[in-house]
Amino acid sequence: MRFVVRSGQRFGDDGGVPKPVRRWLDTGEAGIPMSNAALISQRAAGLPGNPFAEADARAAAAIAAGEDVIDLSKGNPDGQPPAFVQDALAHAAHDPSLFRYPSFDGLPEYLNAIAGWYESKHGVSVDPATQLLATSGSSVGIATVIQALIDPGETVVAVNPYYPQYEGSTAVAGGRFETIPANPARGLLPDLDAVDPAVWERAKLLILNYPNNPTGAVAAPELYETAVRLAQQYGFIVLNDFAYAGLEFGSTRSLSLLETPGALDVALELGSLSKMYMVAGWRGGFVAGNAEVLAEVKAVHRQTAVLASSVIQQAGAVALESDQSTVAALAVQYQHRFEVVRDGFTQAGLPVSEAQGGLFAWAKVPERWGSAGVHDGTVSEVRVADGSADLANNSSAFVDWLLKTAGVALMPGSCFGKAGEGWVRISLLKHTAELFQAAARVSRALQDK
Repeated sequence: MRFVVRSGQRFGDDGGVPKPVRRWLDTGEAGIPMSNAALISQRAAGLPGNPFAEADARAAAAIAAGEDVIDLSKGNPDGQPPAFVQDALAHAAHDPSLFRYPSFDGLPEYLNAIAGWYESKHGVSVDPATQLLATSGSSVGIATVIQALIDPGETVVAVNPYYPQYEGSTAVAGGRFETIPANPARGLLPDLDAVDPAVWERAKLLILNYPNNPTGAVAAPELYETAVRLAQQYGFIVLNDFAYAGLEFGSTRSLSLLETPGALDVALELGSLSKMYMVAGWRGGFVAGNAEVLAEVKAVHRQTAVLASSVIQQAGAVALESDQSTVAALAVQYQHRFEVVRDGFTQAGLPVSEAQGGLFAWAKVPERWGSAGVHDGTVSEVRVADGSADLANNSSAFVDWLLKTAGVALMPGSCFGKAGEGWVRISLLKHTAELFQAAARVSRALQDK
């Protein structure tokens, strides 16, 4: 019996045969797979799981079991799009010119509206033809930019904690994923000048995300200025995930990276219709920035992605060309919800960090679940009051316990990188009454412990 590699190269029965090869048996002219698992690429088999899909499954299982669950794990808008945006979509659906495939890089009306939004909101001039790309949501932009820039073994750098897709899309591209810490003393922003220069020498892409998911931090101009300077000095690209544009609290203003002098030489930015206009299910977004890099992003997008829907682009154009008052009103609503969550959950025993924008609150797991069980970087098993085993400093264990005990679903901070361990993310996308109720449930559960 001989083992067969899919390329047809044959090896004898020796200990040097790679493990995947041993799944194949030679039956003559062709190798026959022992199971379909043998056909799966090592790249796909090695990908991290999707924590949001896992969170959906946890909440759904609890609901199916008859539990009354307040689900604060999702980043799914709970309201309706502005009526004029819905009307624009309905009108577009009856436009015969939109029954055909859309333009590869975006409808001119949509690209012009994005350019107008950049000019009016951020004072940035972008060329619709060369510096913009329409996408089916910002997630497509993340994956496409990484595919366009990263070869196997090349380095993507992100700020820890981070949105999980940055790591997942880097894994798909075969890249190396490194992180730099957010600094609590700097409002959960990174100190880029304090990073080891060797990191910047390795970097091909630096990903920023402000307003931030999960922390709610908003970038200061100095952060973007430093990022652009380092990119020019070391020769890497900066990508800002601007999915929560316009959703800032109070007098805070969410800055576009492209406002920074020199940014269009070294930077790209992702935009999304989902959060600003509550149309997450429509899947509309864009990539903006450096024309030379964007040309290659477009090339990858044409080969790998579904084109953004014509009717969504038309409705998106109407939304972006509006006075943005509906976005401002939404930001006020989210700020109020954040204050309810901050005060209620902090009083319940989960201290909430201050946020300046976005859709989430970032809360510390109670001390009893904290670092007491961690020694020399390892996680030790401890026993809680009811005698059940648990892991100290384990946000996943805390989230599971809270779902079972209080009927409140949160996202474990560990989903957002090592720096998220010992934290949880709380969604603001529920009505205020449910947020009050969730805080009360958590308070009772912790008191009963």
